Amino acid sequence: MDTTLRDGEQTQGVSFSPAEKVSIAKALLESLRVDRIEVASACVSEGEQEAVRNINEWAQAEGYGGRVEVLGFADHQRSVDWIVAANGQVINLLTKGSEKHCREQLGKTLEEHVEQVLNTVRYAHERGLKVNVYLEDWSNGYADSPDYVFAFIDSIRQAGIDHFMLPDTLGVMSPEEVYVALNDMCTRYPDLQFDFHPHNDYGLGTANIMAAVRAGISAIHCTVNCLGERAGNASISEVAVVLRDKMAMELGIDESNIVRLSNMVENFSGKWVAANTPIIGDDVFTQTAGIHADGDKKGGLYESKLSPERFSRIRSYALGKMSGKASISKNLERLGIELSEENQKKVLERIVRLGDSKQTITTEDLPFIIADVLESENYKHIRLLDCTITSRLDQSSVANISVNIKGNEHEASGKGNGGFDAFIAAANNILVDYDAVLPELADYEVRIPKGGHTNALTECVITWEGQFKMRKTRGVHSNQVFASILAALRMINIQLHEKA
Repeated sequence: MDTTLRDGEQTQGVSFSPAEKVSIAKALLESLRVDRIEVASACVSEGEQEAVRNINEWAQAEGYGGRVEVLGFADHQRSVDWIVAANGQVINLLTKGSEKHCREQLGKTLEEHVEQVLNTVRYAHERGLKVNVYLEDWSNGYADSPDYVFAFIDSIRQAGIDHFMLPDTLGVMSPEEVYVALNDMCTRYPDLQFDFHPHNDYGLGTANIMAAVRAGISAIHCTVNCLGERAGNASISEVAVVLRDKMAMELGIDESNIVRLSNMVENFSGKWVAANTPIIGDDVFTQTAGIHADGDKKGGLYESKLSPERFSRIRSYALGKMSGKASISKNLERLGIELSEENQKKVLERIVRLGDSKQTITTEDLPFIIADVLESENYKHIRLLDCTITSRLDQSSVANISVNIKGNEHEASGKGNGGFDAFIAAANNILVDYDAVLPELADYEVRIPKGGHTNALTECVITWEGQFKMRKTRGVHSNQVFASILAALRMINIQLHEKA
């Protein structure tokens, strides 16, 4: 059962709109193919009730009737009537699974609470609802007052309840504790259907589900992207893969839609998963070390059963200071580009230098780097030693540069309308000593890779006015202004070379 739309919405700062709830519910049942979904808490708002009504109407029309569940409370008629008005068919009744909660939060005895629960269950059945029961704080209740837990279940077990749902409400259990407790529950009540509902406060949500399944539990609760109160619930992507790969369980989950649904929930919730999150993180199928790329190229030595293709993803090979020849080769293969060994070496050297400056390099950046490297001339009459550009709103930009021209070092400053204009002014102040000046610009283009991020490499292509022909130079850098400066330096090199 996925409870992203109910328990997951208790994540700090998360509130799905009615339209978003409907979209997620449809994707969970139709694309991911979970068995059940819990979509809301009763009596929250009219907007929530409308969302639940829309989900139920769609589900029943598409053959998913009875698989949409709503949390309700032991308030006799109020929650039941709210769910019925939303065309609901299942109520998940919240009850107290620990003596401490019953006594201190409700201020009731066990007998009083049982009467309250049974009255609500009877009314729900009269209104045509199926009933499941949550034993809130069951994990602490089983540890601190097991007699209360057994007495409570004994008092309601004949009331026509479908699922007895056992939550580790505060996420306090270890796998060993889960196994012992749930094995006891399953052995003590072999005729009852138990669910396990873990939380991830100790980071043990997935491990605890494995222990629960070993103990005999056949229904477990998860959320997309581990959403939920505090540290969240168990992640459905991790749980589905672990149960399938490590416990040989048969599941209806369609793994190929896991990442798509994760992205949907990210966008709607505003809660982004870390890049190294198992299964769904951006980087989890990326090899960084060159030795790993080499091993994969020679025989898939660093691949495992956990392949990206299962999740409609691809394996990638990071480009940076740890890259090797195989990293370049794998990325060129993906792009359909062929380079000679010599040019591959040049490209690798450039990538390693960029990696040393902590720049993020993607496969999409690679064509820019290749074009820049292959366009490079052998001569280097001018080298940029240092450059500082200061820009302020409503004021001219100032560039301070230090360069080496044919073994001589020069420093100069320049002002301009923007950082690049200021650099041109500073450069021309130096070039006057060499009887040279940068030509006028005929065109100026800046590009980033398709789908690039704000930290992507920037390619600047400048077309320069010439006496007899136009000339184009290119610069590549993660900073747009410095990409244009590198293109300008290439033009200066051409000028100085021709004069020589």
